[in-house]
Amino acid sequence: MLNIHNLSVSFGGEYLFEKISFRLNGGDRAGLIGKNGAGKSTLLKLLSKDMPLDSGTIAMEKEIRIGFLRQDIDFEQGRTVLEEAYQAFEDIKALEVKLEVINQQLVERTDYESEGYNQLIIDLNDVTHQYEIYGGYNYQGETEKILQGLGFKRDDFEKKTDTFSGGWRMRIELAKLLLQSNDVLLLDEPTNHLDIESIVWLEQFLQNYAGAVVIVSHDKMFLDNVTNRTIEISLGRIYDYNKPYSKYLVLRAEMKQQQLNTQKNQQKEIQQAERLIEKFRAKSTKASMAQSLIKKLDKIERIEVDEDDNSVMNLRFSVSIIPGKVVTEIENLSKSYGDNHVLQDINLLIERDSKTAFVGQNGQGKSTLAKIIVGELEHEGHLKLGHNVQIGYFAQNQAEYLEGSKTVLDTMIDAANEKNRSRVRDILGSFLFRGEEVEKYVKVLSGGERNRLALAKMLLQPFNVLVMDEPTNHLDIKSKNVLKQALNSFDGTLIVVSHDRDFLQGLTNKVYEFKDKKIKEYLGDIDYFLDSRKVEDFRDIEKKQGTSKKKVKDSKKQNSFQDQKKLKSLKNQLSTVEANISSLEKNIATIDHNLLMDYDATIAKPDFFDHYQKKKADLDVLMNKWEKITLDLEKI
Repeated sequence: MLNIHNLSVSFGGEYLFEKISFRLNGGDRAGLIGKNGAGKSTLLKLLSKDMPLDSGTIAMEKEIRIGFLRQDIDFEQGRTVLEEAYQAFEDIKALEVKLEVINQQLVERTDYESEGYNQLIIDLNDVTHQYEIYGGYNYQGETEKILQGLGFKRDDFEKKTDTFSGGWRMRIELAKLLLQSNDVLLLDEPTNHLDIESIVWLEQFLQNYAGAVVIVSHDKMFLDNVTNRTIEISLGRIYDYNKPYSKYLVLRAEMKQQQLNTQKNQQKEIQQAERLIEKFRAKSTKASMAQSLIKKLDKIERIEVDEDDNSVMNLRFSVSIIPGKVVTEIENLSKSYGDNHVLQDINLLIERDSKTAFVGQNGQGKSTLAKIIVGELEHEGHLKLGHNVQIGYFAQNQAEYLEGSKTVLDTMIDAANEKNRSRVRDILGSFLFRGEEVEKYVKVLSGGERNRLALAKMLLQPFNVLVMDEPTNHLDIKSKNVLKQALNSFDGTLIVVSHDRDFLQGLTNKVYEFKDKKIKEYLGDIDYFLDSRKVEDFRDIEKKQGTSKKKVKDSKKQNSFQDQKKLKSLKNQLSTVEANISSLEKNIATIDHNLLMDYDATIAKPDFFDHYQKKKADLDVLMNKWEKITLDLEKI
């Protein structure tokens, strides 16, 4: 399908990769991995012909169709969701224009017997036939079906694309790629800005995709669920194995260990041969044998162990000053965008040194609340920041605020003050911008490099509270691990918006789930939240909801009957228990009153304390029973 041979790319005299070769076949789902700046996105641009080749060849079959999902989606302003999705059908849209022109001419002309009019009739038949072959009479219905499958409602179809969040715009782009029936899909960070529901859909789509797929992603779970092949770019070379990411790491480590063992054995043989050469050189009778050993030694192909690029950024967040105990207090907060009510009567208290995660689907208000807390958005209701609170904010699109025409060094110097300007180069070095790299222009940096620069820039400002919205987008896996370690060591307060379960594990001690304009608190880490939802991970939450909806749709009558029967039984049980609790509480209250009024007379009754304690024990049993029944009702 695609044959890549001796491909090389260099920038500023340095090779990103040199003379790499591999082949893509139908059914290949390759995860393209490597550090930020290794050349992953560049390779996708070469495969899609967005960039010219330096050297090497990319051979492909005739009429092959390549779809490219880029990191940055650029929609034309003013188009509706449907209009944007229809851009997948360039050929059909072009034929529609031709049909419109021909039909207009047929209406305007009256020379029905002329040769020109007859030619218009012929053209109309030809174009109509083409239009039918390309699926012109079906594409609108197919588009609506795909959009609805991706979570859009019919009410959304006529809304402008710029009114949707990045995750929803990504779904429109995915719909376009699906509708195009491409032979090869190139996906650059497809899970960035996507909620779990979207990720699950994309996984299912790619698992059943017949063509070839190349995916650049730093989402380990996504790679393991989708890919059957891993191509790593490291130090200008590629390592290509038919294994998903986690299995590839194990295999790569085993192979490197084998290389080390083989190299060690070879070095022993070489040392032994060198000792014999030195020994035989001194004896004239052994000189010929020494020369023979020297020739043999020269012919040995020295075993080299693959180098690993283990350089990682060095990150540490320091607290500026100690704030008051309450960082922010929110009461009855609401936020709407026109008729779209995102948050309604939110109450929230964030205390000093807490580590809080905001989770939930796209569009549920996580980023909105983060922006309200840092003062970027107006709102209704009450929000108060605590004493000495200084907020550091990393926005979801933080890298977009960097000026492309500035160098890395100038970006930092312009953001620094007199106290920390002398530390700019040291900070950049900690974020892997060393030597001549600080003179790179921001516009040539990869997405991950821009995120690293944005993090470095943030360190120039004092803060004791960190609000981070999807900070792992574009970061490679090693950088994500370093960021997580730094946040774990941070002595201040953290609020993080993320869909990355691996990143959140062990990082936060409180979770707020955003759903239906409200928030729900879980007093524990992300694993506690998942346990509370009775699932193993975020994906199962979405799958469980999706499966539940499907079952209700497929066997509505049967499920409805069973649920109604169980619901009626539980409600009857609940009524009985509540009546018994009420009666028992009244009895205990009467006894407590009698004890206050006449203690001696009350306790003088036979076996008073035994009866009193039994009533309290019975009440505890009933309360536990009430709690269990209530939980069972909530599940239904």
